[in-house]
Amino acid sequence: MTATPATSGTPAVPAQQPWEPALSVRQVLGLERVLAGQPEVVAGAHRLDRPVRWVHVAEAADVGVMLSGGEMVLTTGVLLAGDEDKQGEYIRSLHRAEAAAVVLGLGRAFPAPPDVMRRAADRCGLPMVVLHRPFPFAELTEEVQSRLLRRKFAAVSLSEAVRTELTGLITAGAPVQRLLDEVARHGGCPVVVTNLAHRVLATAGERPAVDDVLRDWERIARQAGAGTADGWIRAELTCRGERWGRLVLCGYRGDRAAGRLLAERAAEALVLHRLLGGGDGRRGAGPGSAGGTWDSPGSWEEQSARSLLTDLVSGAVPARQLLPRARAAGLPVNRRVFVPLVVGTRDTARLDRVLRLLGLPGIVAGLADDRAAVLLSLAPDQDARALTAHFAARLRSAADAAHTVVAAADARADWADVPAGLREAQQVADAVADSPAALELPPVVRLRDVHLRGLVRLLRDDPHVQSFAERELDGLLQGSDGDLLSVLRTYLATGRNKSRTAQLHHVSRPALYRRLEAIQGRLGVDLDDFEQAASVHIALLAHDAQQG
Repeated sequence: MTATPATSGTPAVPAQQPWEPALSVRQVLGLERVLAGQPEVVAGAHRLDRPVRWVHVAEAADVGVMLSGGEMVLTTGVLLAGDEDKQGEYIRSLHRAEAAAVVLGLGRAFPAPPDVMRRAADRCGLPMVVLHRPFPFAELTEEVQSRLLRRKFAAVSLSEAVRTELTGLITAGAPVQRLLDEVARHGGCPVVVTNLAHRVLATAGERPAVDDVLRDWERIARQAGAGTADGWIRAELTCRGERWGRLVLCGYRGDRAAGRLLAERAAEALVLHRLLGGGDGRRGAGPGSAGGTWDSPGSWEEQSARSLLTDLVSGAVPARQLLPRARAAGLPVNRRVFVPLVVGTRDTARLDRVLRLLGLPGIVAGLADDRAAVLLSLAPDQDARALTAHFAARLRSAADAAHTVVAAADARADWADVPAGLREAQQVADAVADSPAALELPPVVRLRDVHLRGLVRLLRDDPHVQSFAERELDGLLQGSDGDLLSVLRTYLATGRNKSRTAQLHHVSRPALYRRLEAIQGRLGVDLDDFEQAASVHIALLAHDAQQG
């Protein structure tokens, strides 16, 4: 085997940092005092990144019984010279004890690297280093031990500092996203919170790095769970004796013991956050936070869905970049058809139950104005319209949900079209929100069902439309009698049916006539003229859309 100089490609050990990796064999060999001994790696060169837990000077042939693993053993071999059996057993003993490496000082006992020890070390995969120039082993032992102790003390100190910082954030009412952002900052790696089924509930860290993690999340989650993924450290989330999730540091590059301490502190903080009721997620929300509380696993899942749907609707993040998050959240995305819905209810738990009852894959999230968004994921051969109607009918079967309206967009076969679909469903829901005929609408309403009201909703932010509405309704908007505006709204919505309008407002026909005359006088229009009535109706729809 060709010997490998220890100095080849080995940088000098940088200044001590509390979150750097633990000292490896390679780093120890790069210390100035070791370089003075002209080290040469003669076996196990591929294992130089093994961590060194301790440095131990030993000459006895049965040294392995005195070790507990991770030690770098220093020896002159004075008790091994002339006995090849002892030399081979010495190396095998170190291997059985899981020593990190063996360093042999050449001299009177061994003027050259002994072949028996080198071959045994090579077979065992144990790094073997020889020193061509003698130097006091005590100096190396002292330096390495002091470095290791400083690292251990720094890790524990930082762990306590993290605990104090996270506790302070919790008592200040910070949202859970802020806690996770701090953990990701300290760890220098993405942080993922999952439920027990590996569904992603929350993430933190640099967005490109998080996306890389989520892109292959199923495989990564299995490896992390089996403990086979390098740099992946997890901590269980347990509350009142019940395990409900996991926190994972993804690709952590620091000392593993320090990483475990960080993960444990983070898990403690999340459990405490939950026990204290979660706090208001809107206050000081960090990236990806969508408001609301996080005080139970269910609400964590809703927050994850809401964050995803909010990002889809806003367009702040391209849809393709959100695909890994959708997959990690448990939504089937390969060869699927997506149906965006907005439902007139704040009961997201009921929506989840209906989806499970019907066996429909989807995610649910609460929106503002007592509404919820639902994104269904269907197979291409499933009838999207029929299943949406079935979902709406099942939702309406409850006595207190008999008039719940489901606003739907047409099914999207391309994930990139989902944001436009969600926005369309929101526009339909907006258009029917204040419609006097809302109770008469079908269970599933689409853009074509809202006609003029839907068009006005789409154009409500246009300055020309806003100016038109103000100009047409100026005579009523300047007054203080809101009842006249309400009468006008009903009269136009009922197709200028005076009897129906009087009935809905609980007034007599003569009283209604007087109010209509007042309205016409203030606006300067004749409501019996179709064109003038239509103009006022459009202006009123635009005004309501802008107000709502």
